[in-house]
Amino acid sequence: MSSHFYNDTIAPHFRARTSLTSAFIPAEFTNWRDEQRAWRETAILFDQSHHMPELFLKGKDALRLLERVGINSFKNFVPGKAKQLVVCTPDGYIIGDCILYCLGEDNFELVSGMAVLNWVQYQAEVGRYDVSIERDDPTPFNPKGARINYRFQLDGPLAGRIFSELVEGEAPKIPFFNTARVRIAGHEVLVLRHGMAGHHGVELSGPYEELAAVRSAIVAHGAQYGLVQGGTRSYFSTIFESGWMAYPVPAIYTGEALRGFREWLPANGWEAQIQLGGSFYSDRMEDYYVTPWDLGYDRIMKFDHDFIGREALEEMSHQPHRTKVTLVWNQDDVVNVLASQFGDGPRYKALELPVSFYGFPQFDEVRNGAGRLVGLSCHCGYSNNYGVMLSLAMVDASSAEIGSEVVLTWGEPSGGSRKPHVERHEQVRIRATIAPVPYAASVRELKSATIGVAARA
Repeated sequence: MSSHFYNDTIAPHFRARTSLTSAFIPAEFTNWRDEQRAWRETAILFDQSHHMPELFLKGKDALRLLERVGINSFKNFVPGKAKQLVVCTPDGYIIGDCILYCLGEDNFELVSGMAVLNWVQYQAEVGRYDVSIERDDPTPFNPKGARINYRFQLDGPLAGRIFSELVEGEAPKIPFFNTARVRIAGHEVLVLRHGMAGHHGVELSGPYEELAAVRSAIVAHGAQYGLVQGGTRSYFSTIFESGWMAYPVPAIYTGEALRGFREWLPANGWEAQIQLGGSFYSDRMEDYYVTPWDLGYDRIMKFDHDFIGREALEEMSHQPHRTKVTLVWNQDDVVNVLASQFGDGPRYKALELPVSFYGFPQFDEVRNGAGRLVGLSCHCGYSNNYGVMLSLAMVDASSAEIGSEVVLTWGEPSGGSRKPHVERHEQVRIRATIAPVPYAASVRELKSATIGVAARA
């Protein structure tokens, strides 16, 4: 199975197949370097209306279903709140995560995380919960030809000021992962205090037919503050600075307990198309599974309710774990890879910028000075704001000291896999320094700050 996913599948996500959304969102509005600079210095507007699946969940058993699948606490989860929902298998390995809105009593919206949405729908059906489900697929696969909602991400140090001035009347004070309803350009807009780039952002959504009017208002008012629109190239590079480990391998491919779910899934669906890549390869799918600790989700895991995977996770809590870090790649070693593209070789795996990972997900070996495998490097790419190559990695806690040096292997073994977009190449070692996650100091400062009245002052 690993060989199939390593060699023969097409990636399901738009990051790897941006042509799927190119008719709706350009790769660049200007250039990705200036678009990266905008979320650091001024503000940027991303259009998320086309690439993320959504699921609307209603009914008297809706909250009970979410509590059953989520490792999060649901205490005080009331209208006006949102959370990053994380779901696991009975063995305690992650299936995925998504954004969960509480829209009203017994009324919820799940955004992104296709594997999570599938798991929730499956559990609703086999568990005979009294709920109704409406799916809204990404635009290229949507049989309706349009989405239910548009979705924008307004981010950057001036995003709060732009938002506050756009709102009709006084802008509400919105704490992190809380929501509010406001009016912009005469239209009601649902606002979530949350940012992809992590710099004082808000996520704005509303009826899809109002997309153009709301976007025009934001772009026109934001121009005086240097607001730019961001394309897909800059959008998918936000995670290197903000630290979100997107779309892990859903741990559903093995074990009898999950046979029913696998048989329920479509043969050509998301889970059938993951595309493994990188220097790490294993015949065991289990070696690609991750735990909440690997991704930093142990901070939101609460054993205050009965949920799928709880027993296994309680046992794991007493074991050593990996932890999420940022790796800062050695500049001389990166230059060596870039220089290898010229002359007679050896030719190393080319570094595409700003997004350099070529698997979805990507796994590159990370070793300590003694050559022992201590972790895996995943999403990697370039930050123009810092002038460095960064990757998000999971390393043994004992090897995660900030400032220590590790070595990652760049490129696939045996000249590269059969994936069509992976050219023939040789492997090379790249030194890297362990750094905090989020990497950007400004993200660590602004990520959770309140927006609205306080931001306007």
